[in-house]
Amino acid sequence: MSEDTRTKLLAGALEALVRNGIAKTSARSIAAAAGVNQGLVFYHFGSVDELLAAACRYGAEQRVAHYRPRFAEVGSFAELVRLGRDLHAEERDAGHVATLAQLLAGAQTRSWLAPATAAGLELWAAELEGVLDRVVPGTPIEGLVDTRGLARVLASGFIGLELYEGVDHEGAERALEALERLGDLVAVLDDLGPVTRRAVRARLRGAAGGAQGRSSARRPASPGGDGGEAPAAP
Repeated sequence: MSEDTRTKLLAGALEALVRNGIAKTSARSIAAAAGVNQGLVFYHFGSVDELLAAACRYGAEQRVAHYRPRFAEVGSFAELVRLGRDLHAEERDAGHVATLAQLLAGAQTRSWLAPATAAGLELWAAELEGVLDRVVPGTPIEGLVDTRGLARVLASGFIGLELYEGVDHEGAERALEALERLGDLVAVLDDLGPVTRRAVRARLRGAAGGAQGRSSARRPASPGGDGGEAPAAP
């Protein structure tokens, strides 16, 4: 019964966030959404702040677990992009985008909420990293991208699109279409013969190495480093 009450409070906190905004979410509004006595907020979590932080992690865990079987079925980058589009629509229609917007906004000014929000986002990134670790090997981009970094690029990009759509639906739609074309490009590269794929990979490695070299050349030499002598003291 106690665990059931905690779950009701966690779900009620997320519902209250969407309905009232983080500034107006209170023990009373959370208890009303959960259908329990207001005193149980403090009995189980100590404070509204602690409950909201726990609800943030709980919400992310529930959503990631919901999509995990579908992530497990992804067999290519193109399929991952298509799943991202479906996930985008489902999360928006279920109201979870509004919850995320409230949590991200609150984390900017409430230091206690930032770690919980970051932990929730990391769950999504870790799930994406697992998919990329499975689908990137054997493709022309293997060894050219850091799957850990790319997973976080995709996670942050998805979050940005979720929020961006609220102010520019057409722009968000075009961004999703661009991602789909990128997925199609990777699929085309993946279908090339072994000789052509090796040639493409060599060219990509060369381009990546050249970009890295140009980036290093633009960095100013540190005084006393290998780039020359330290300037004389005045």
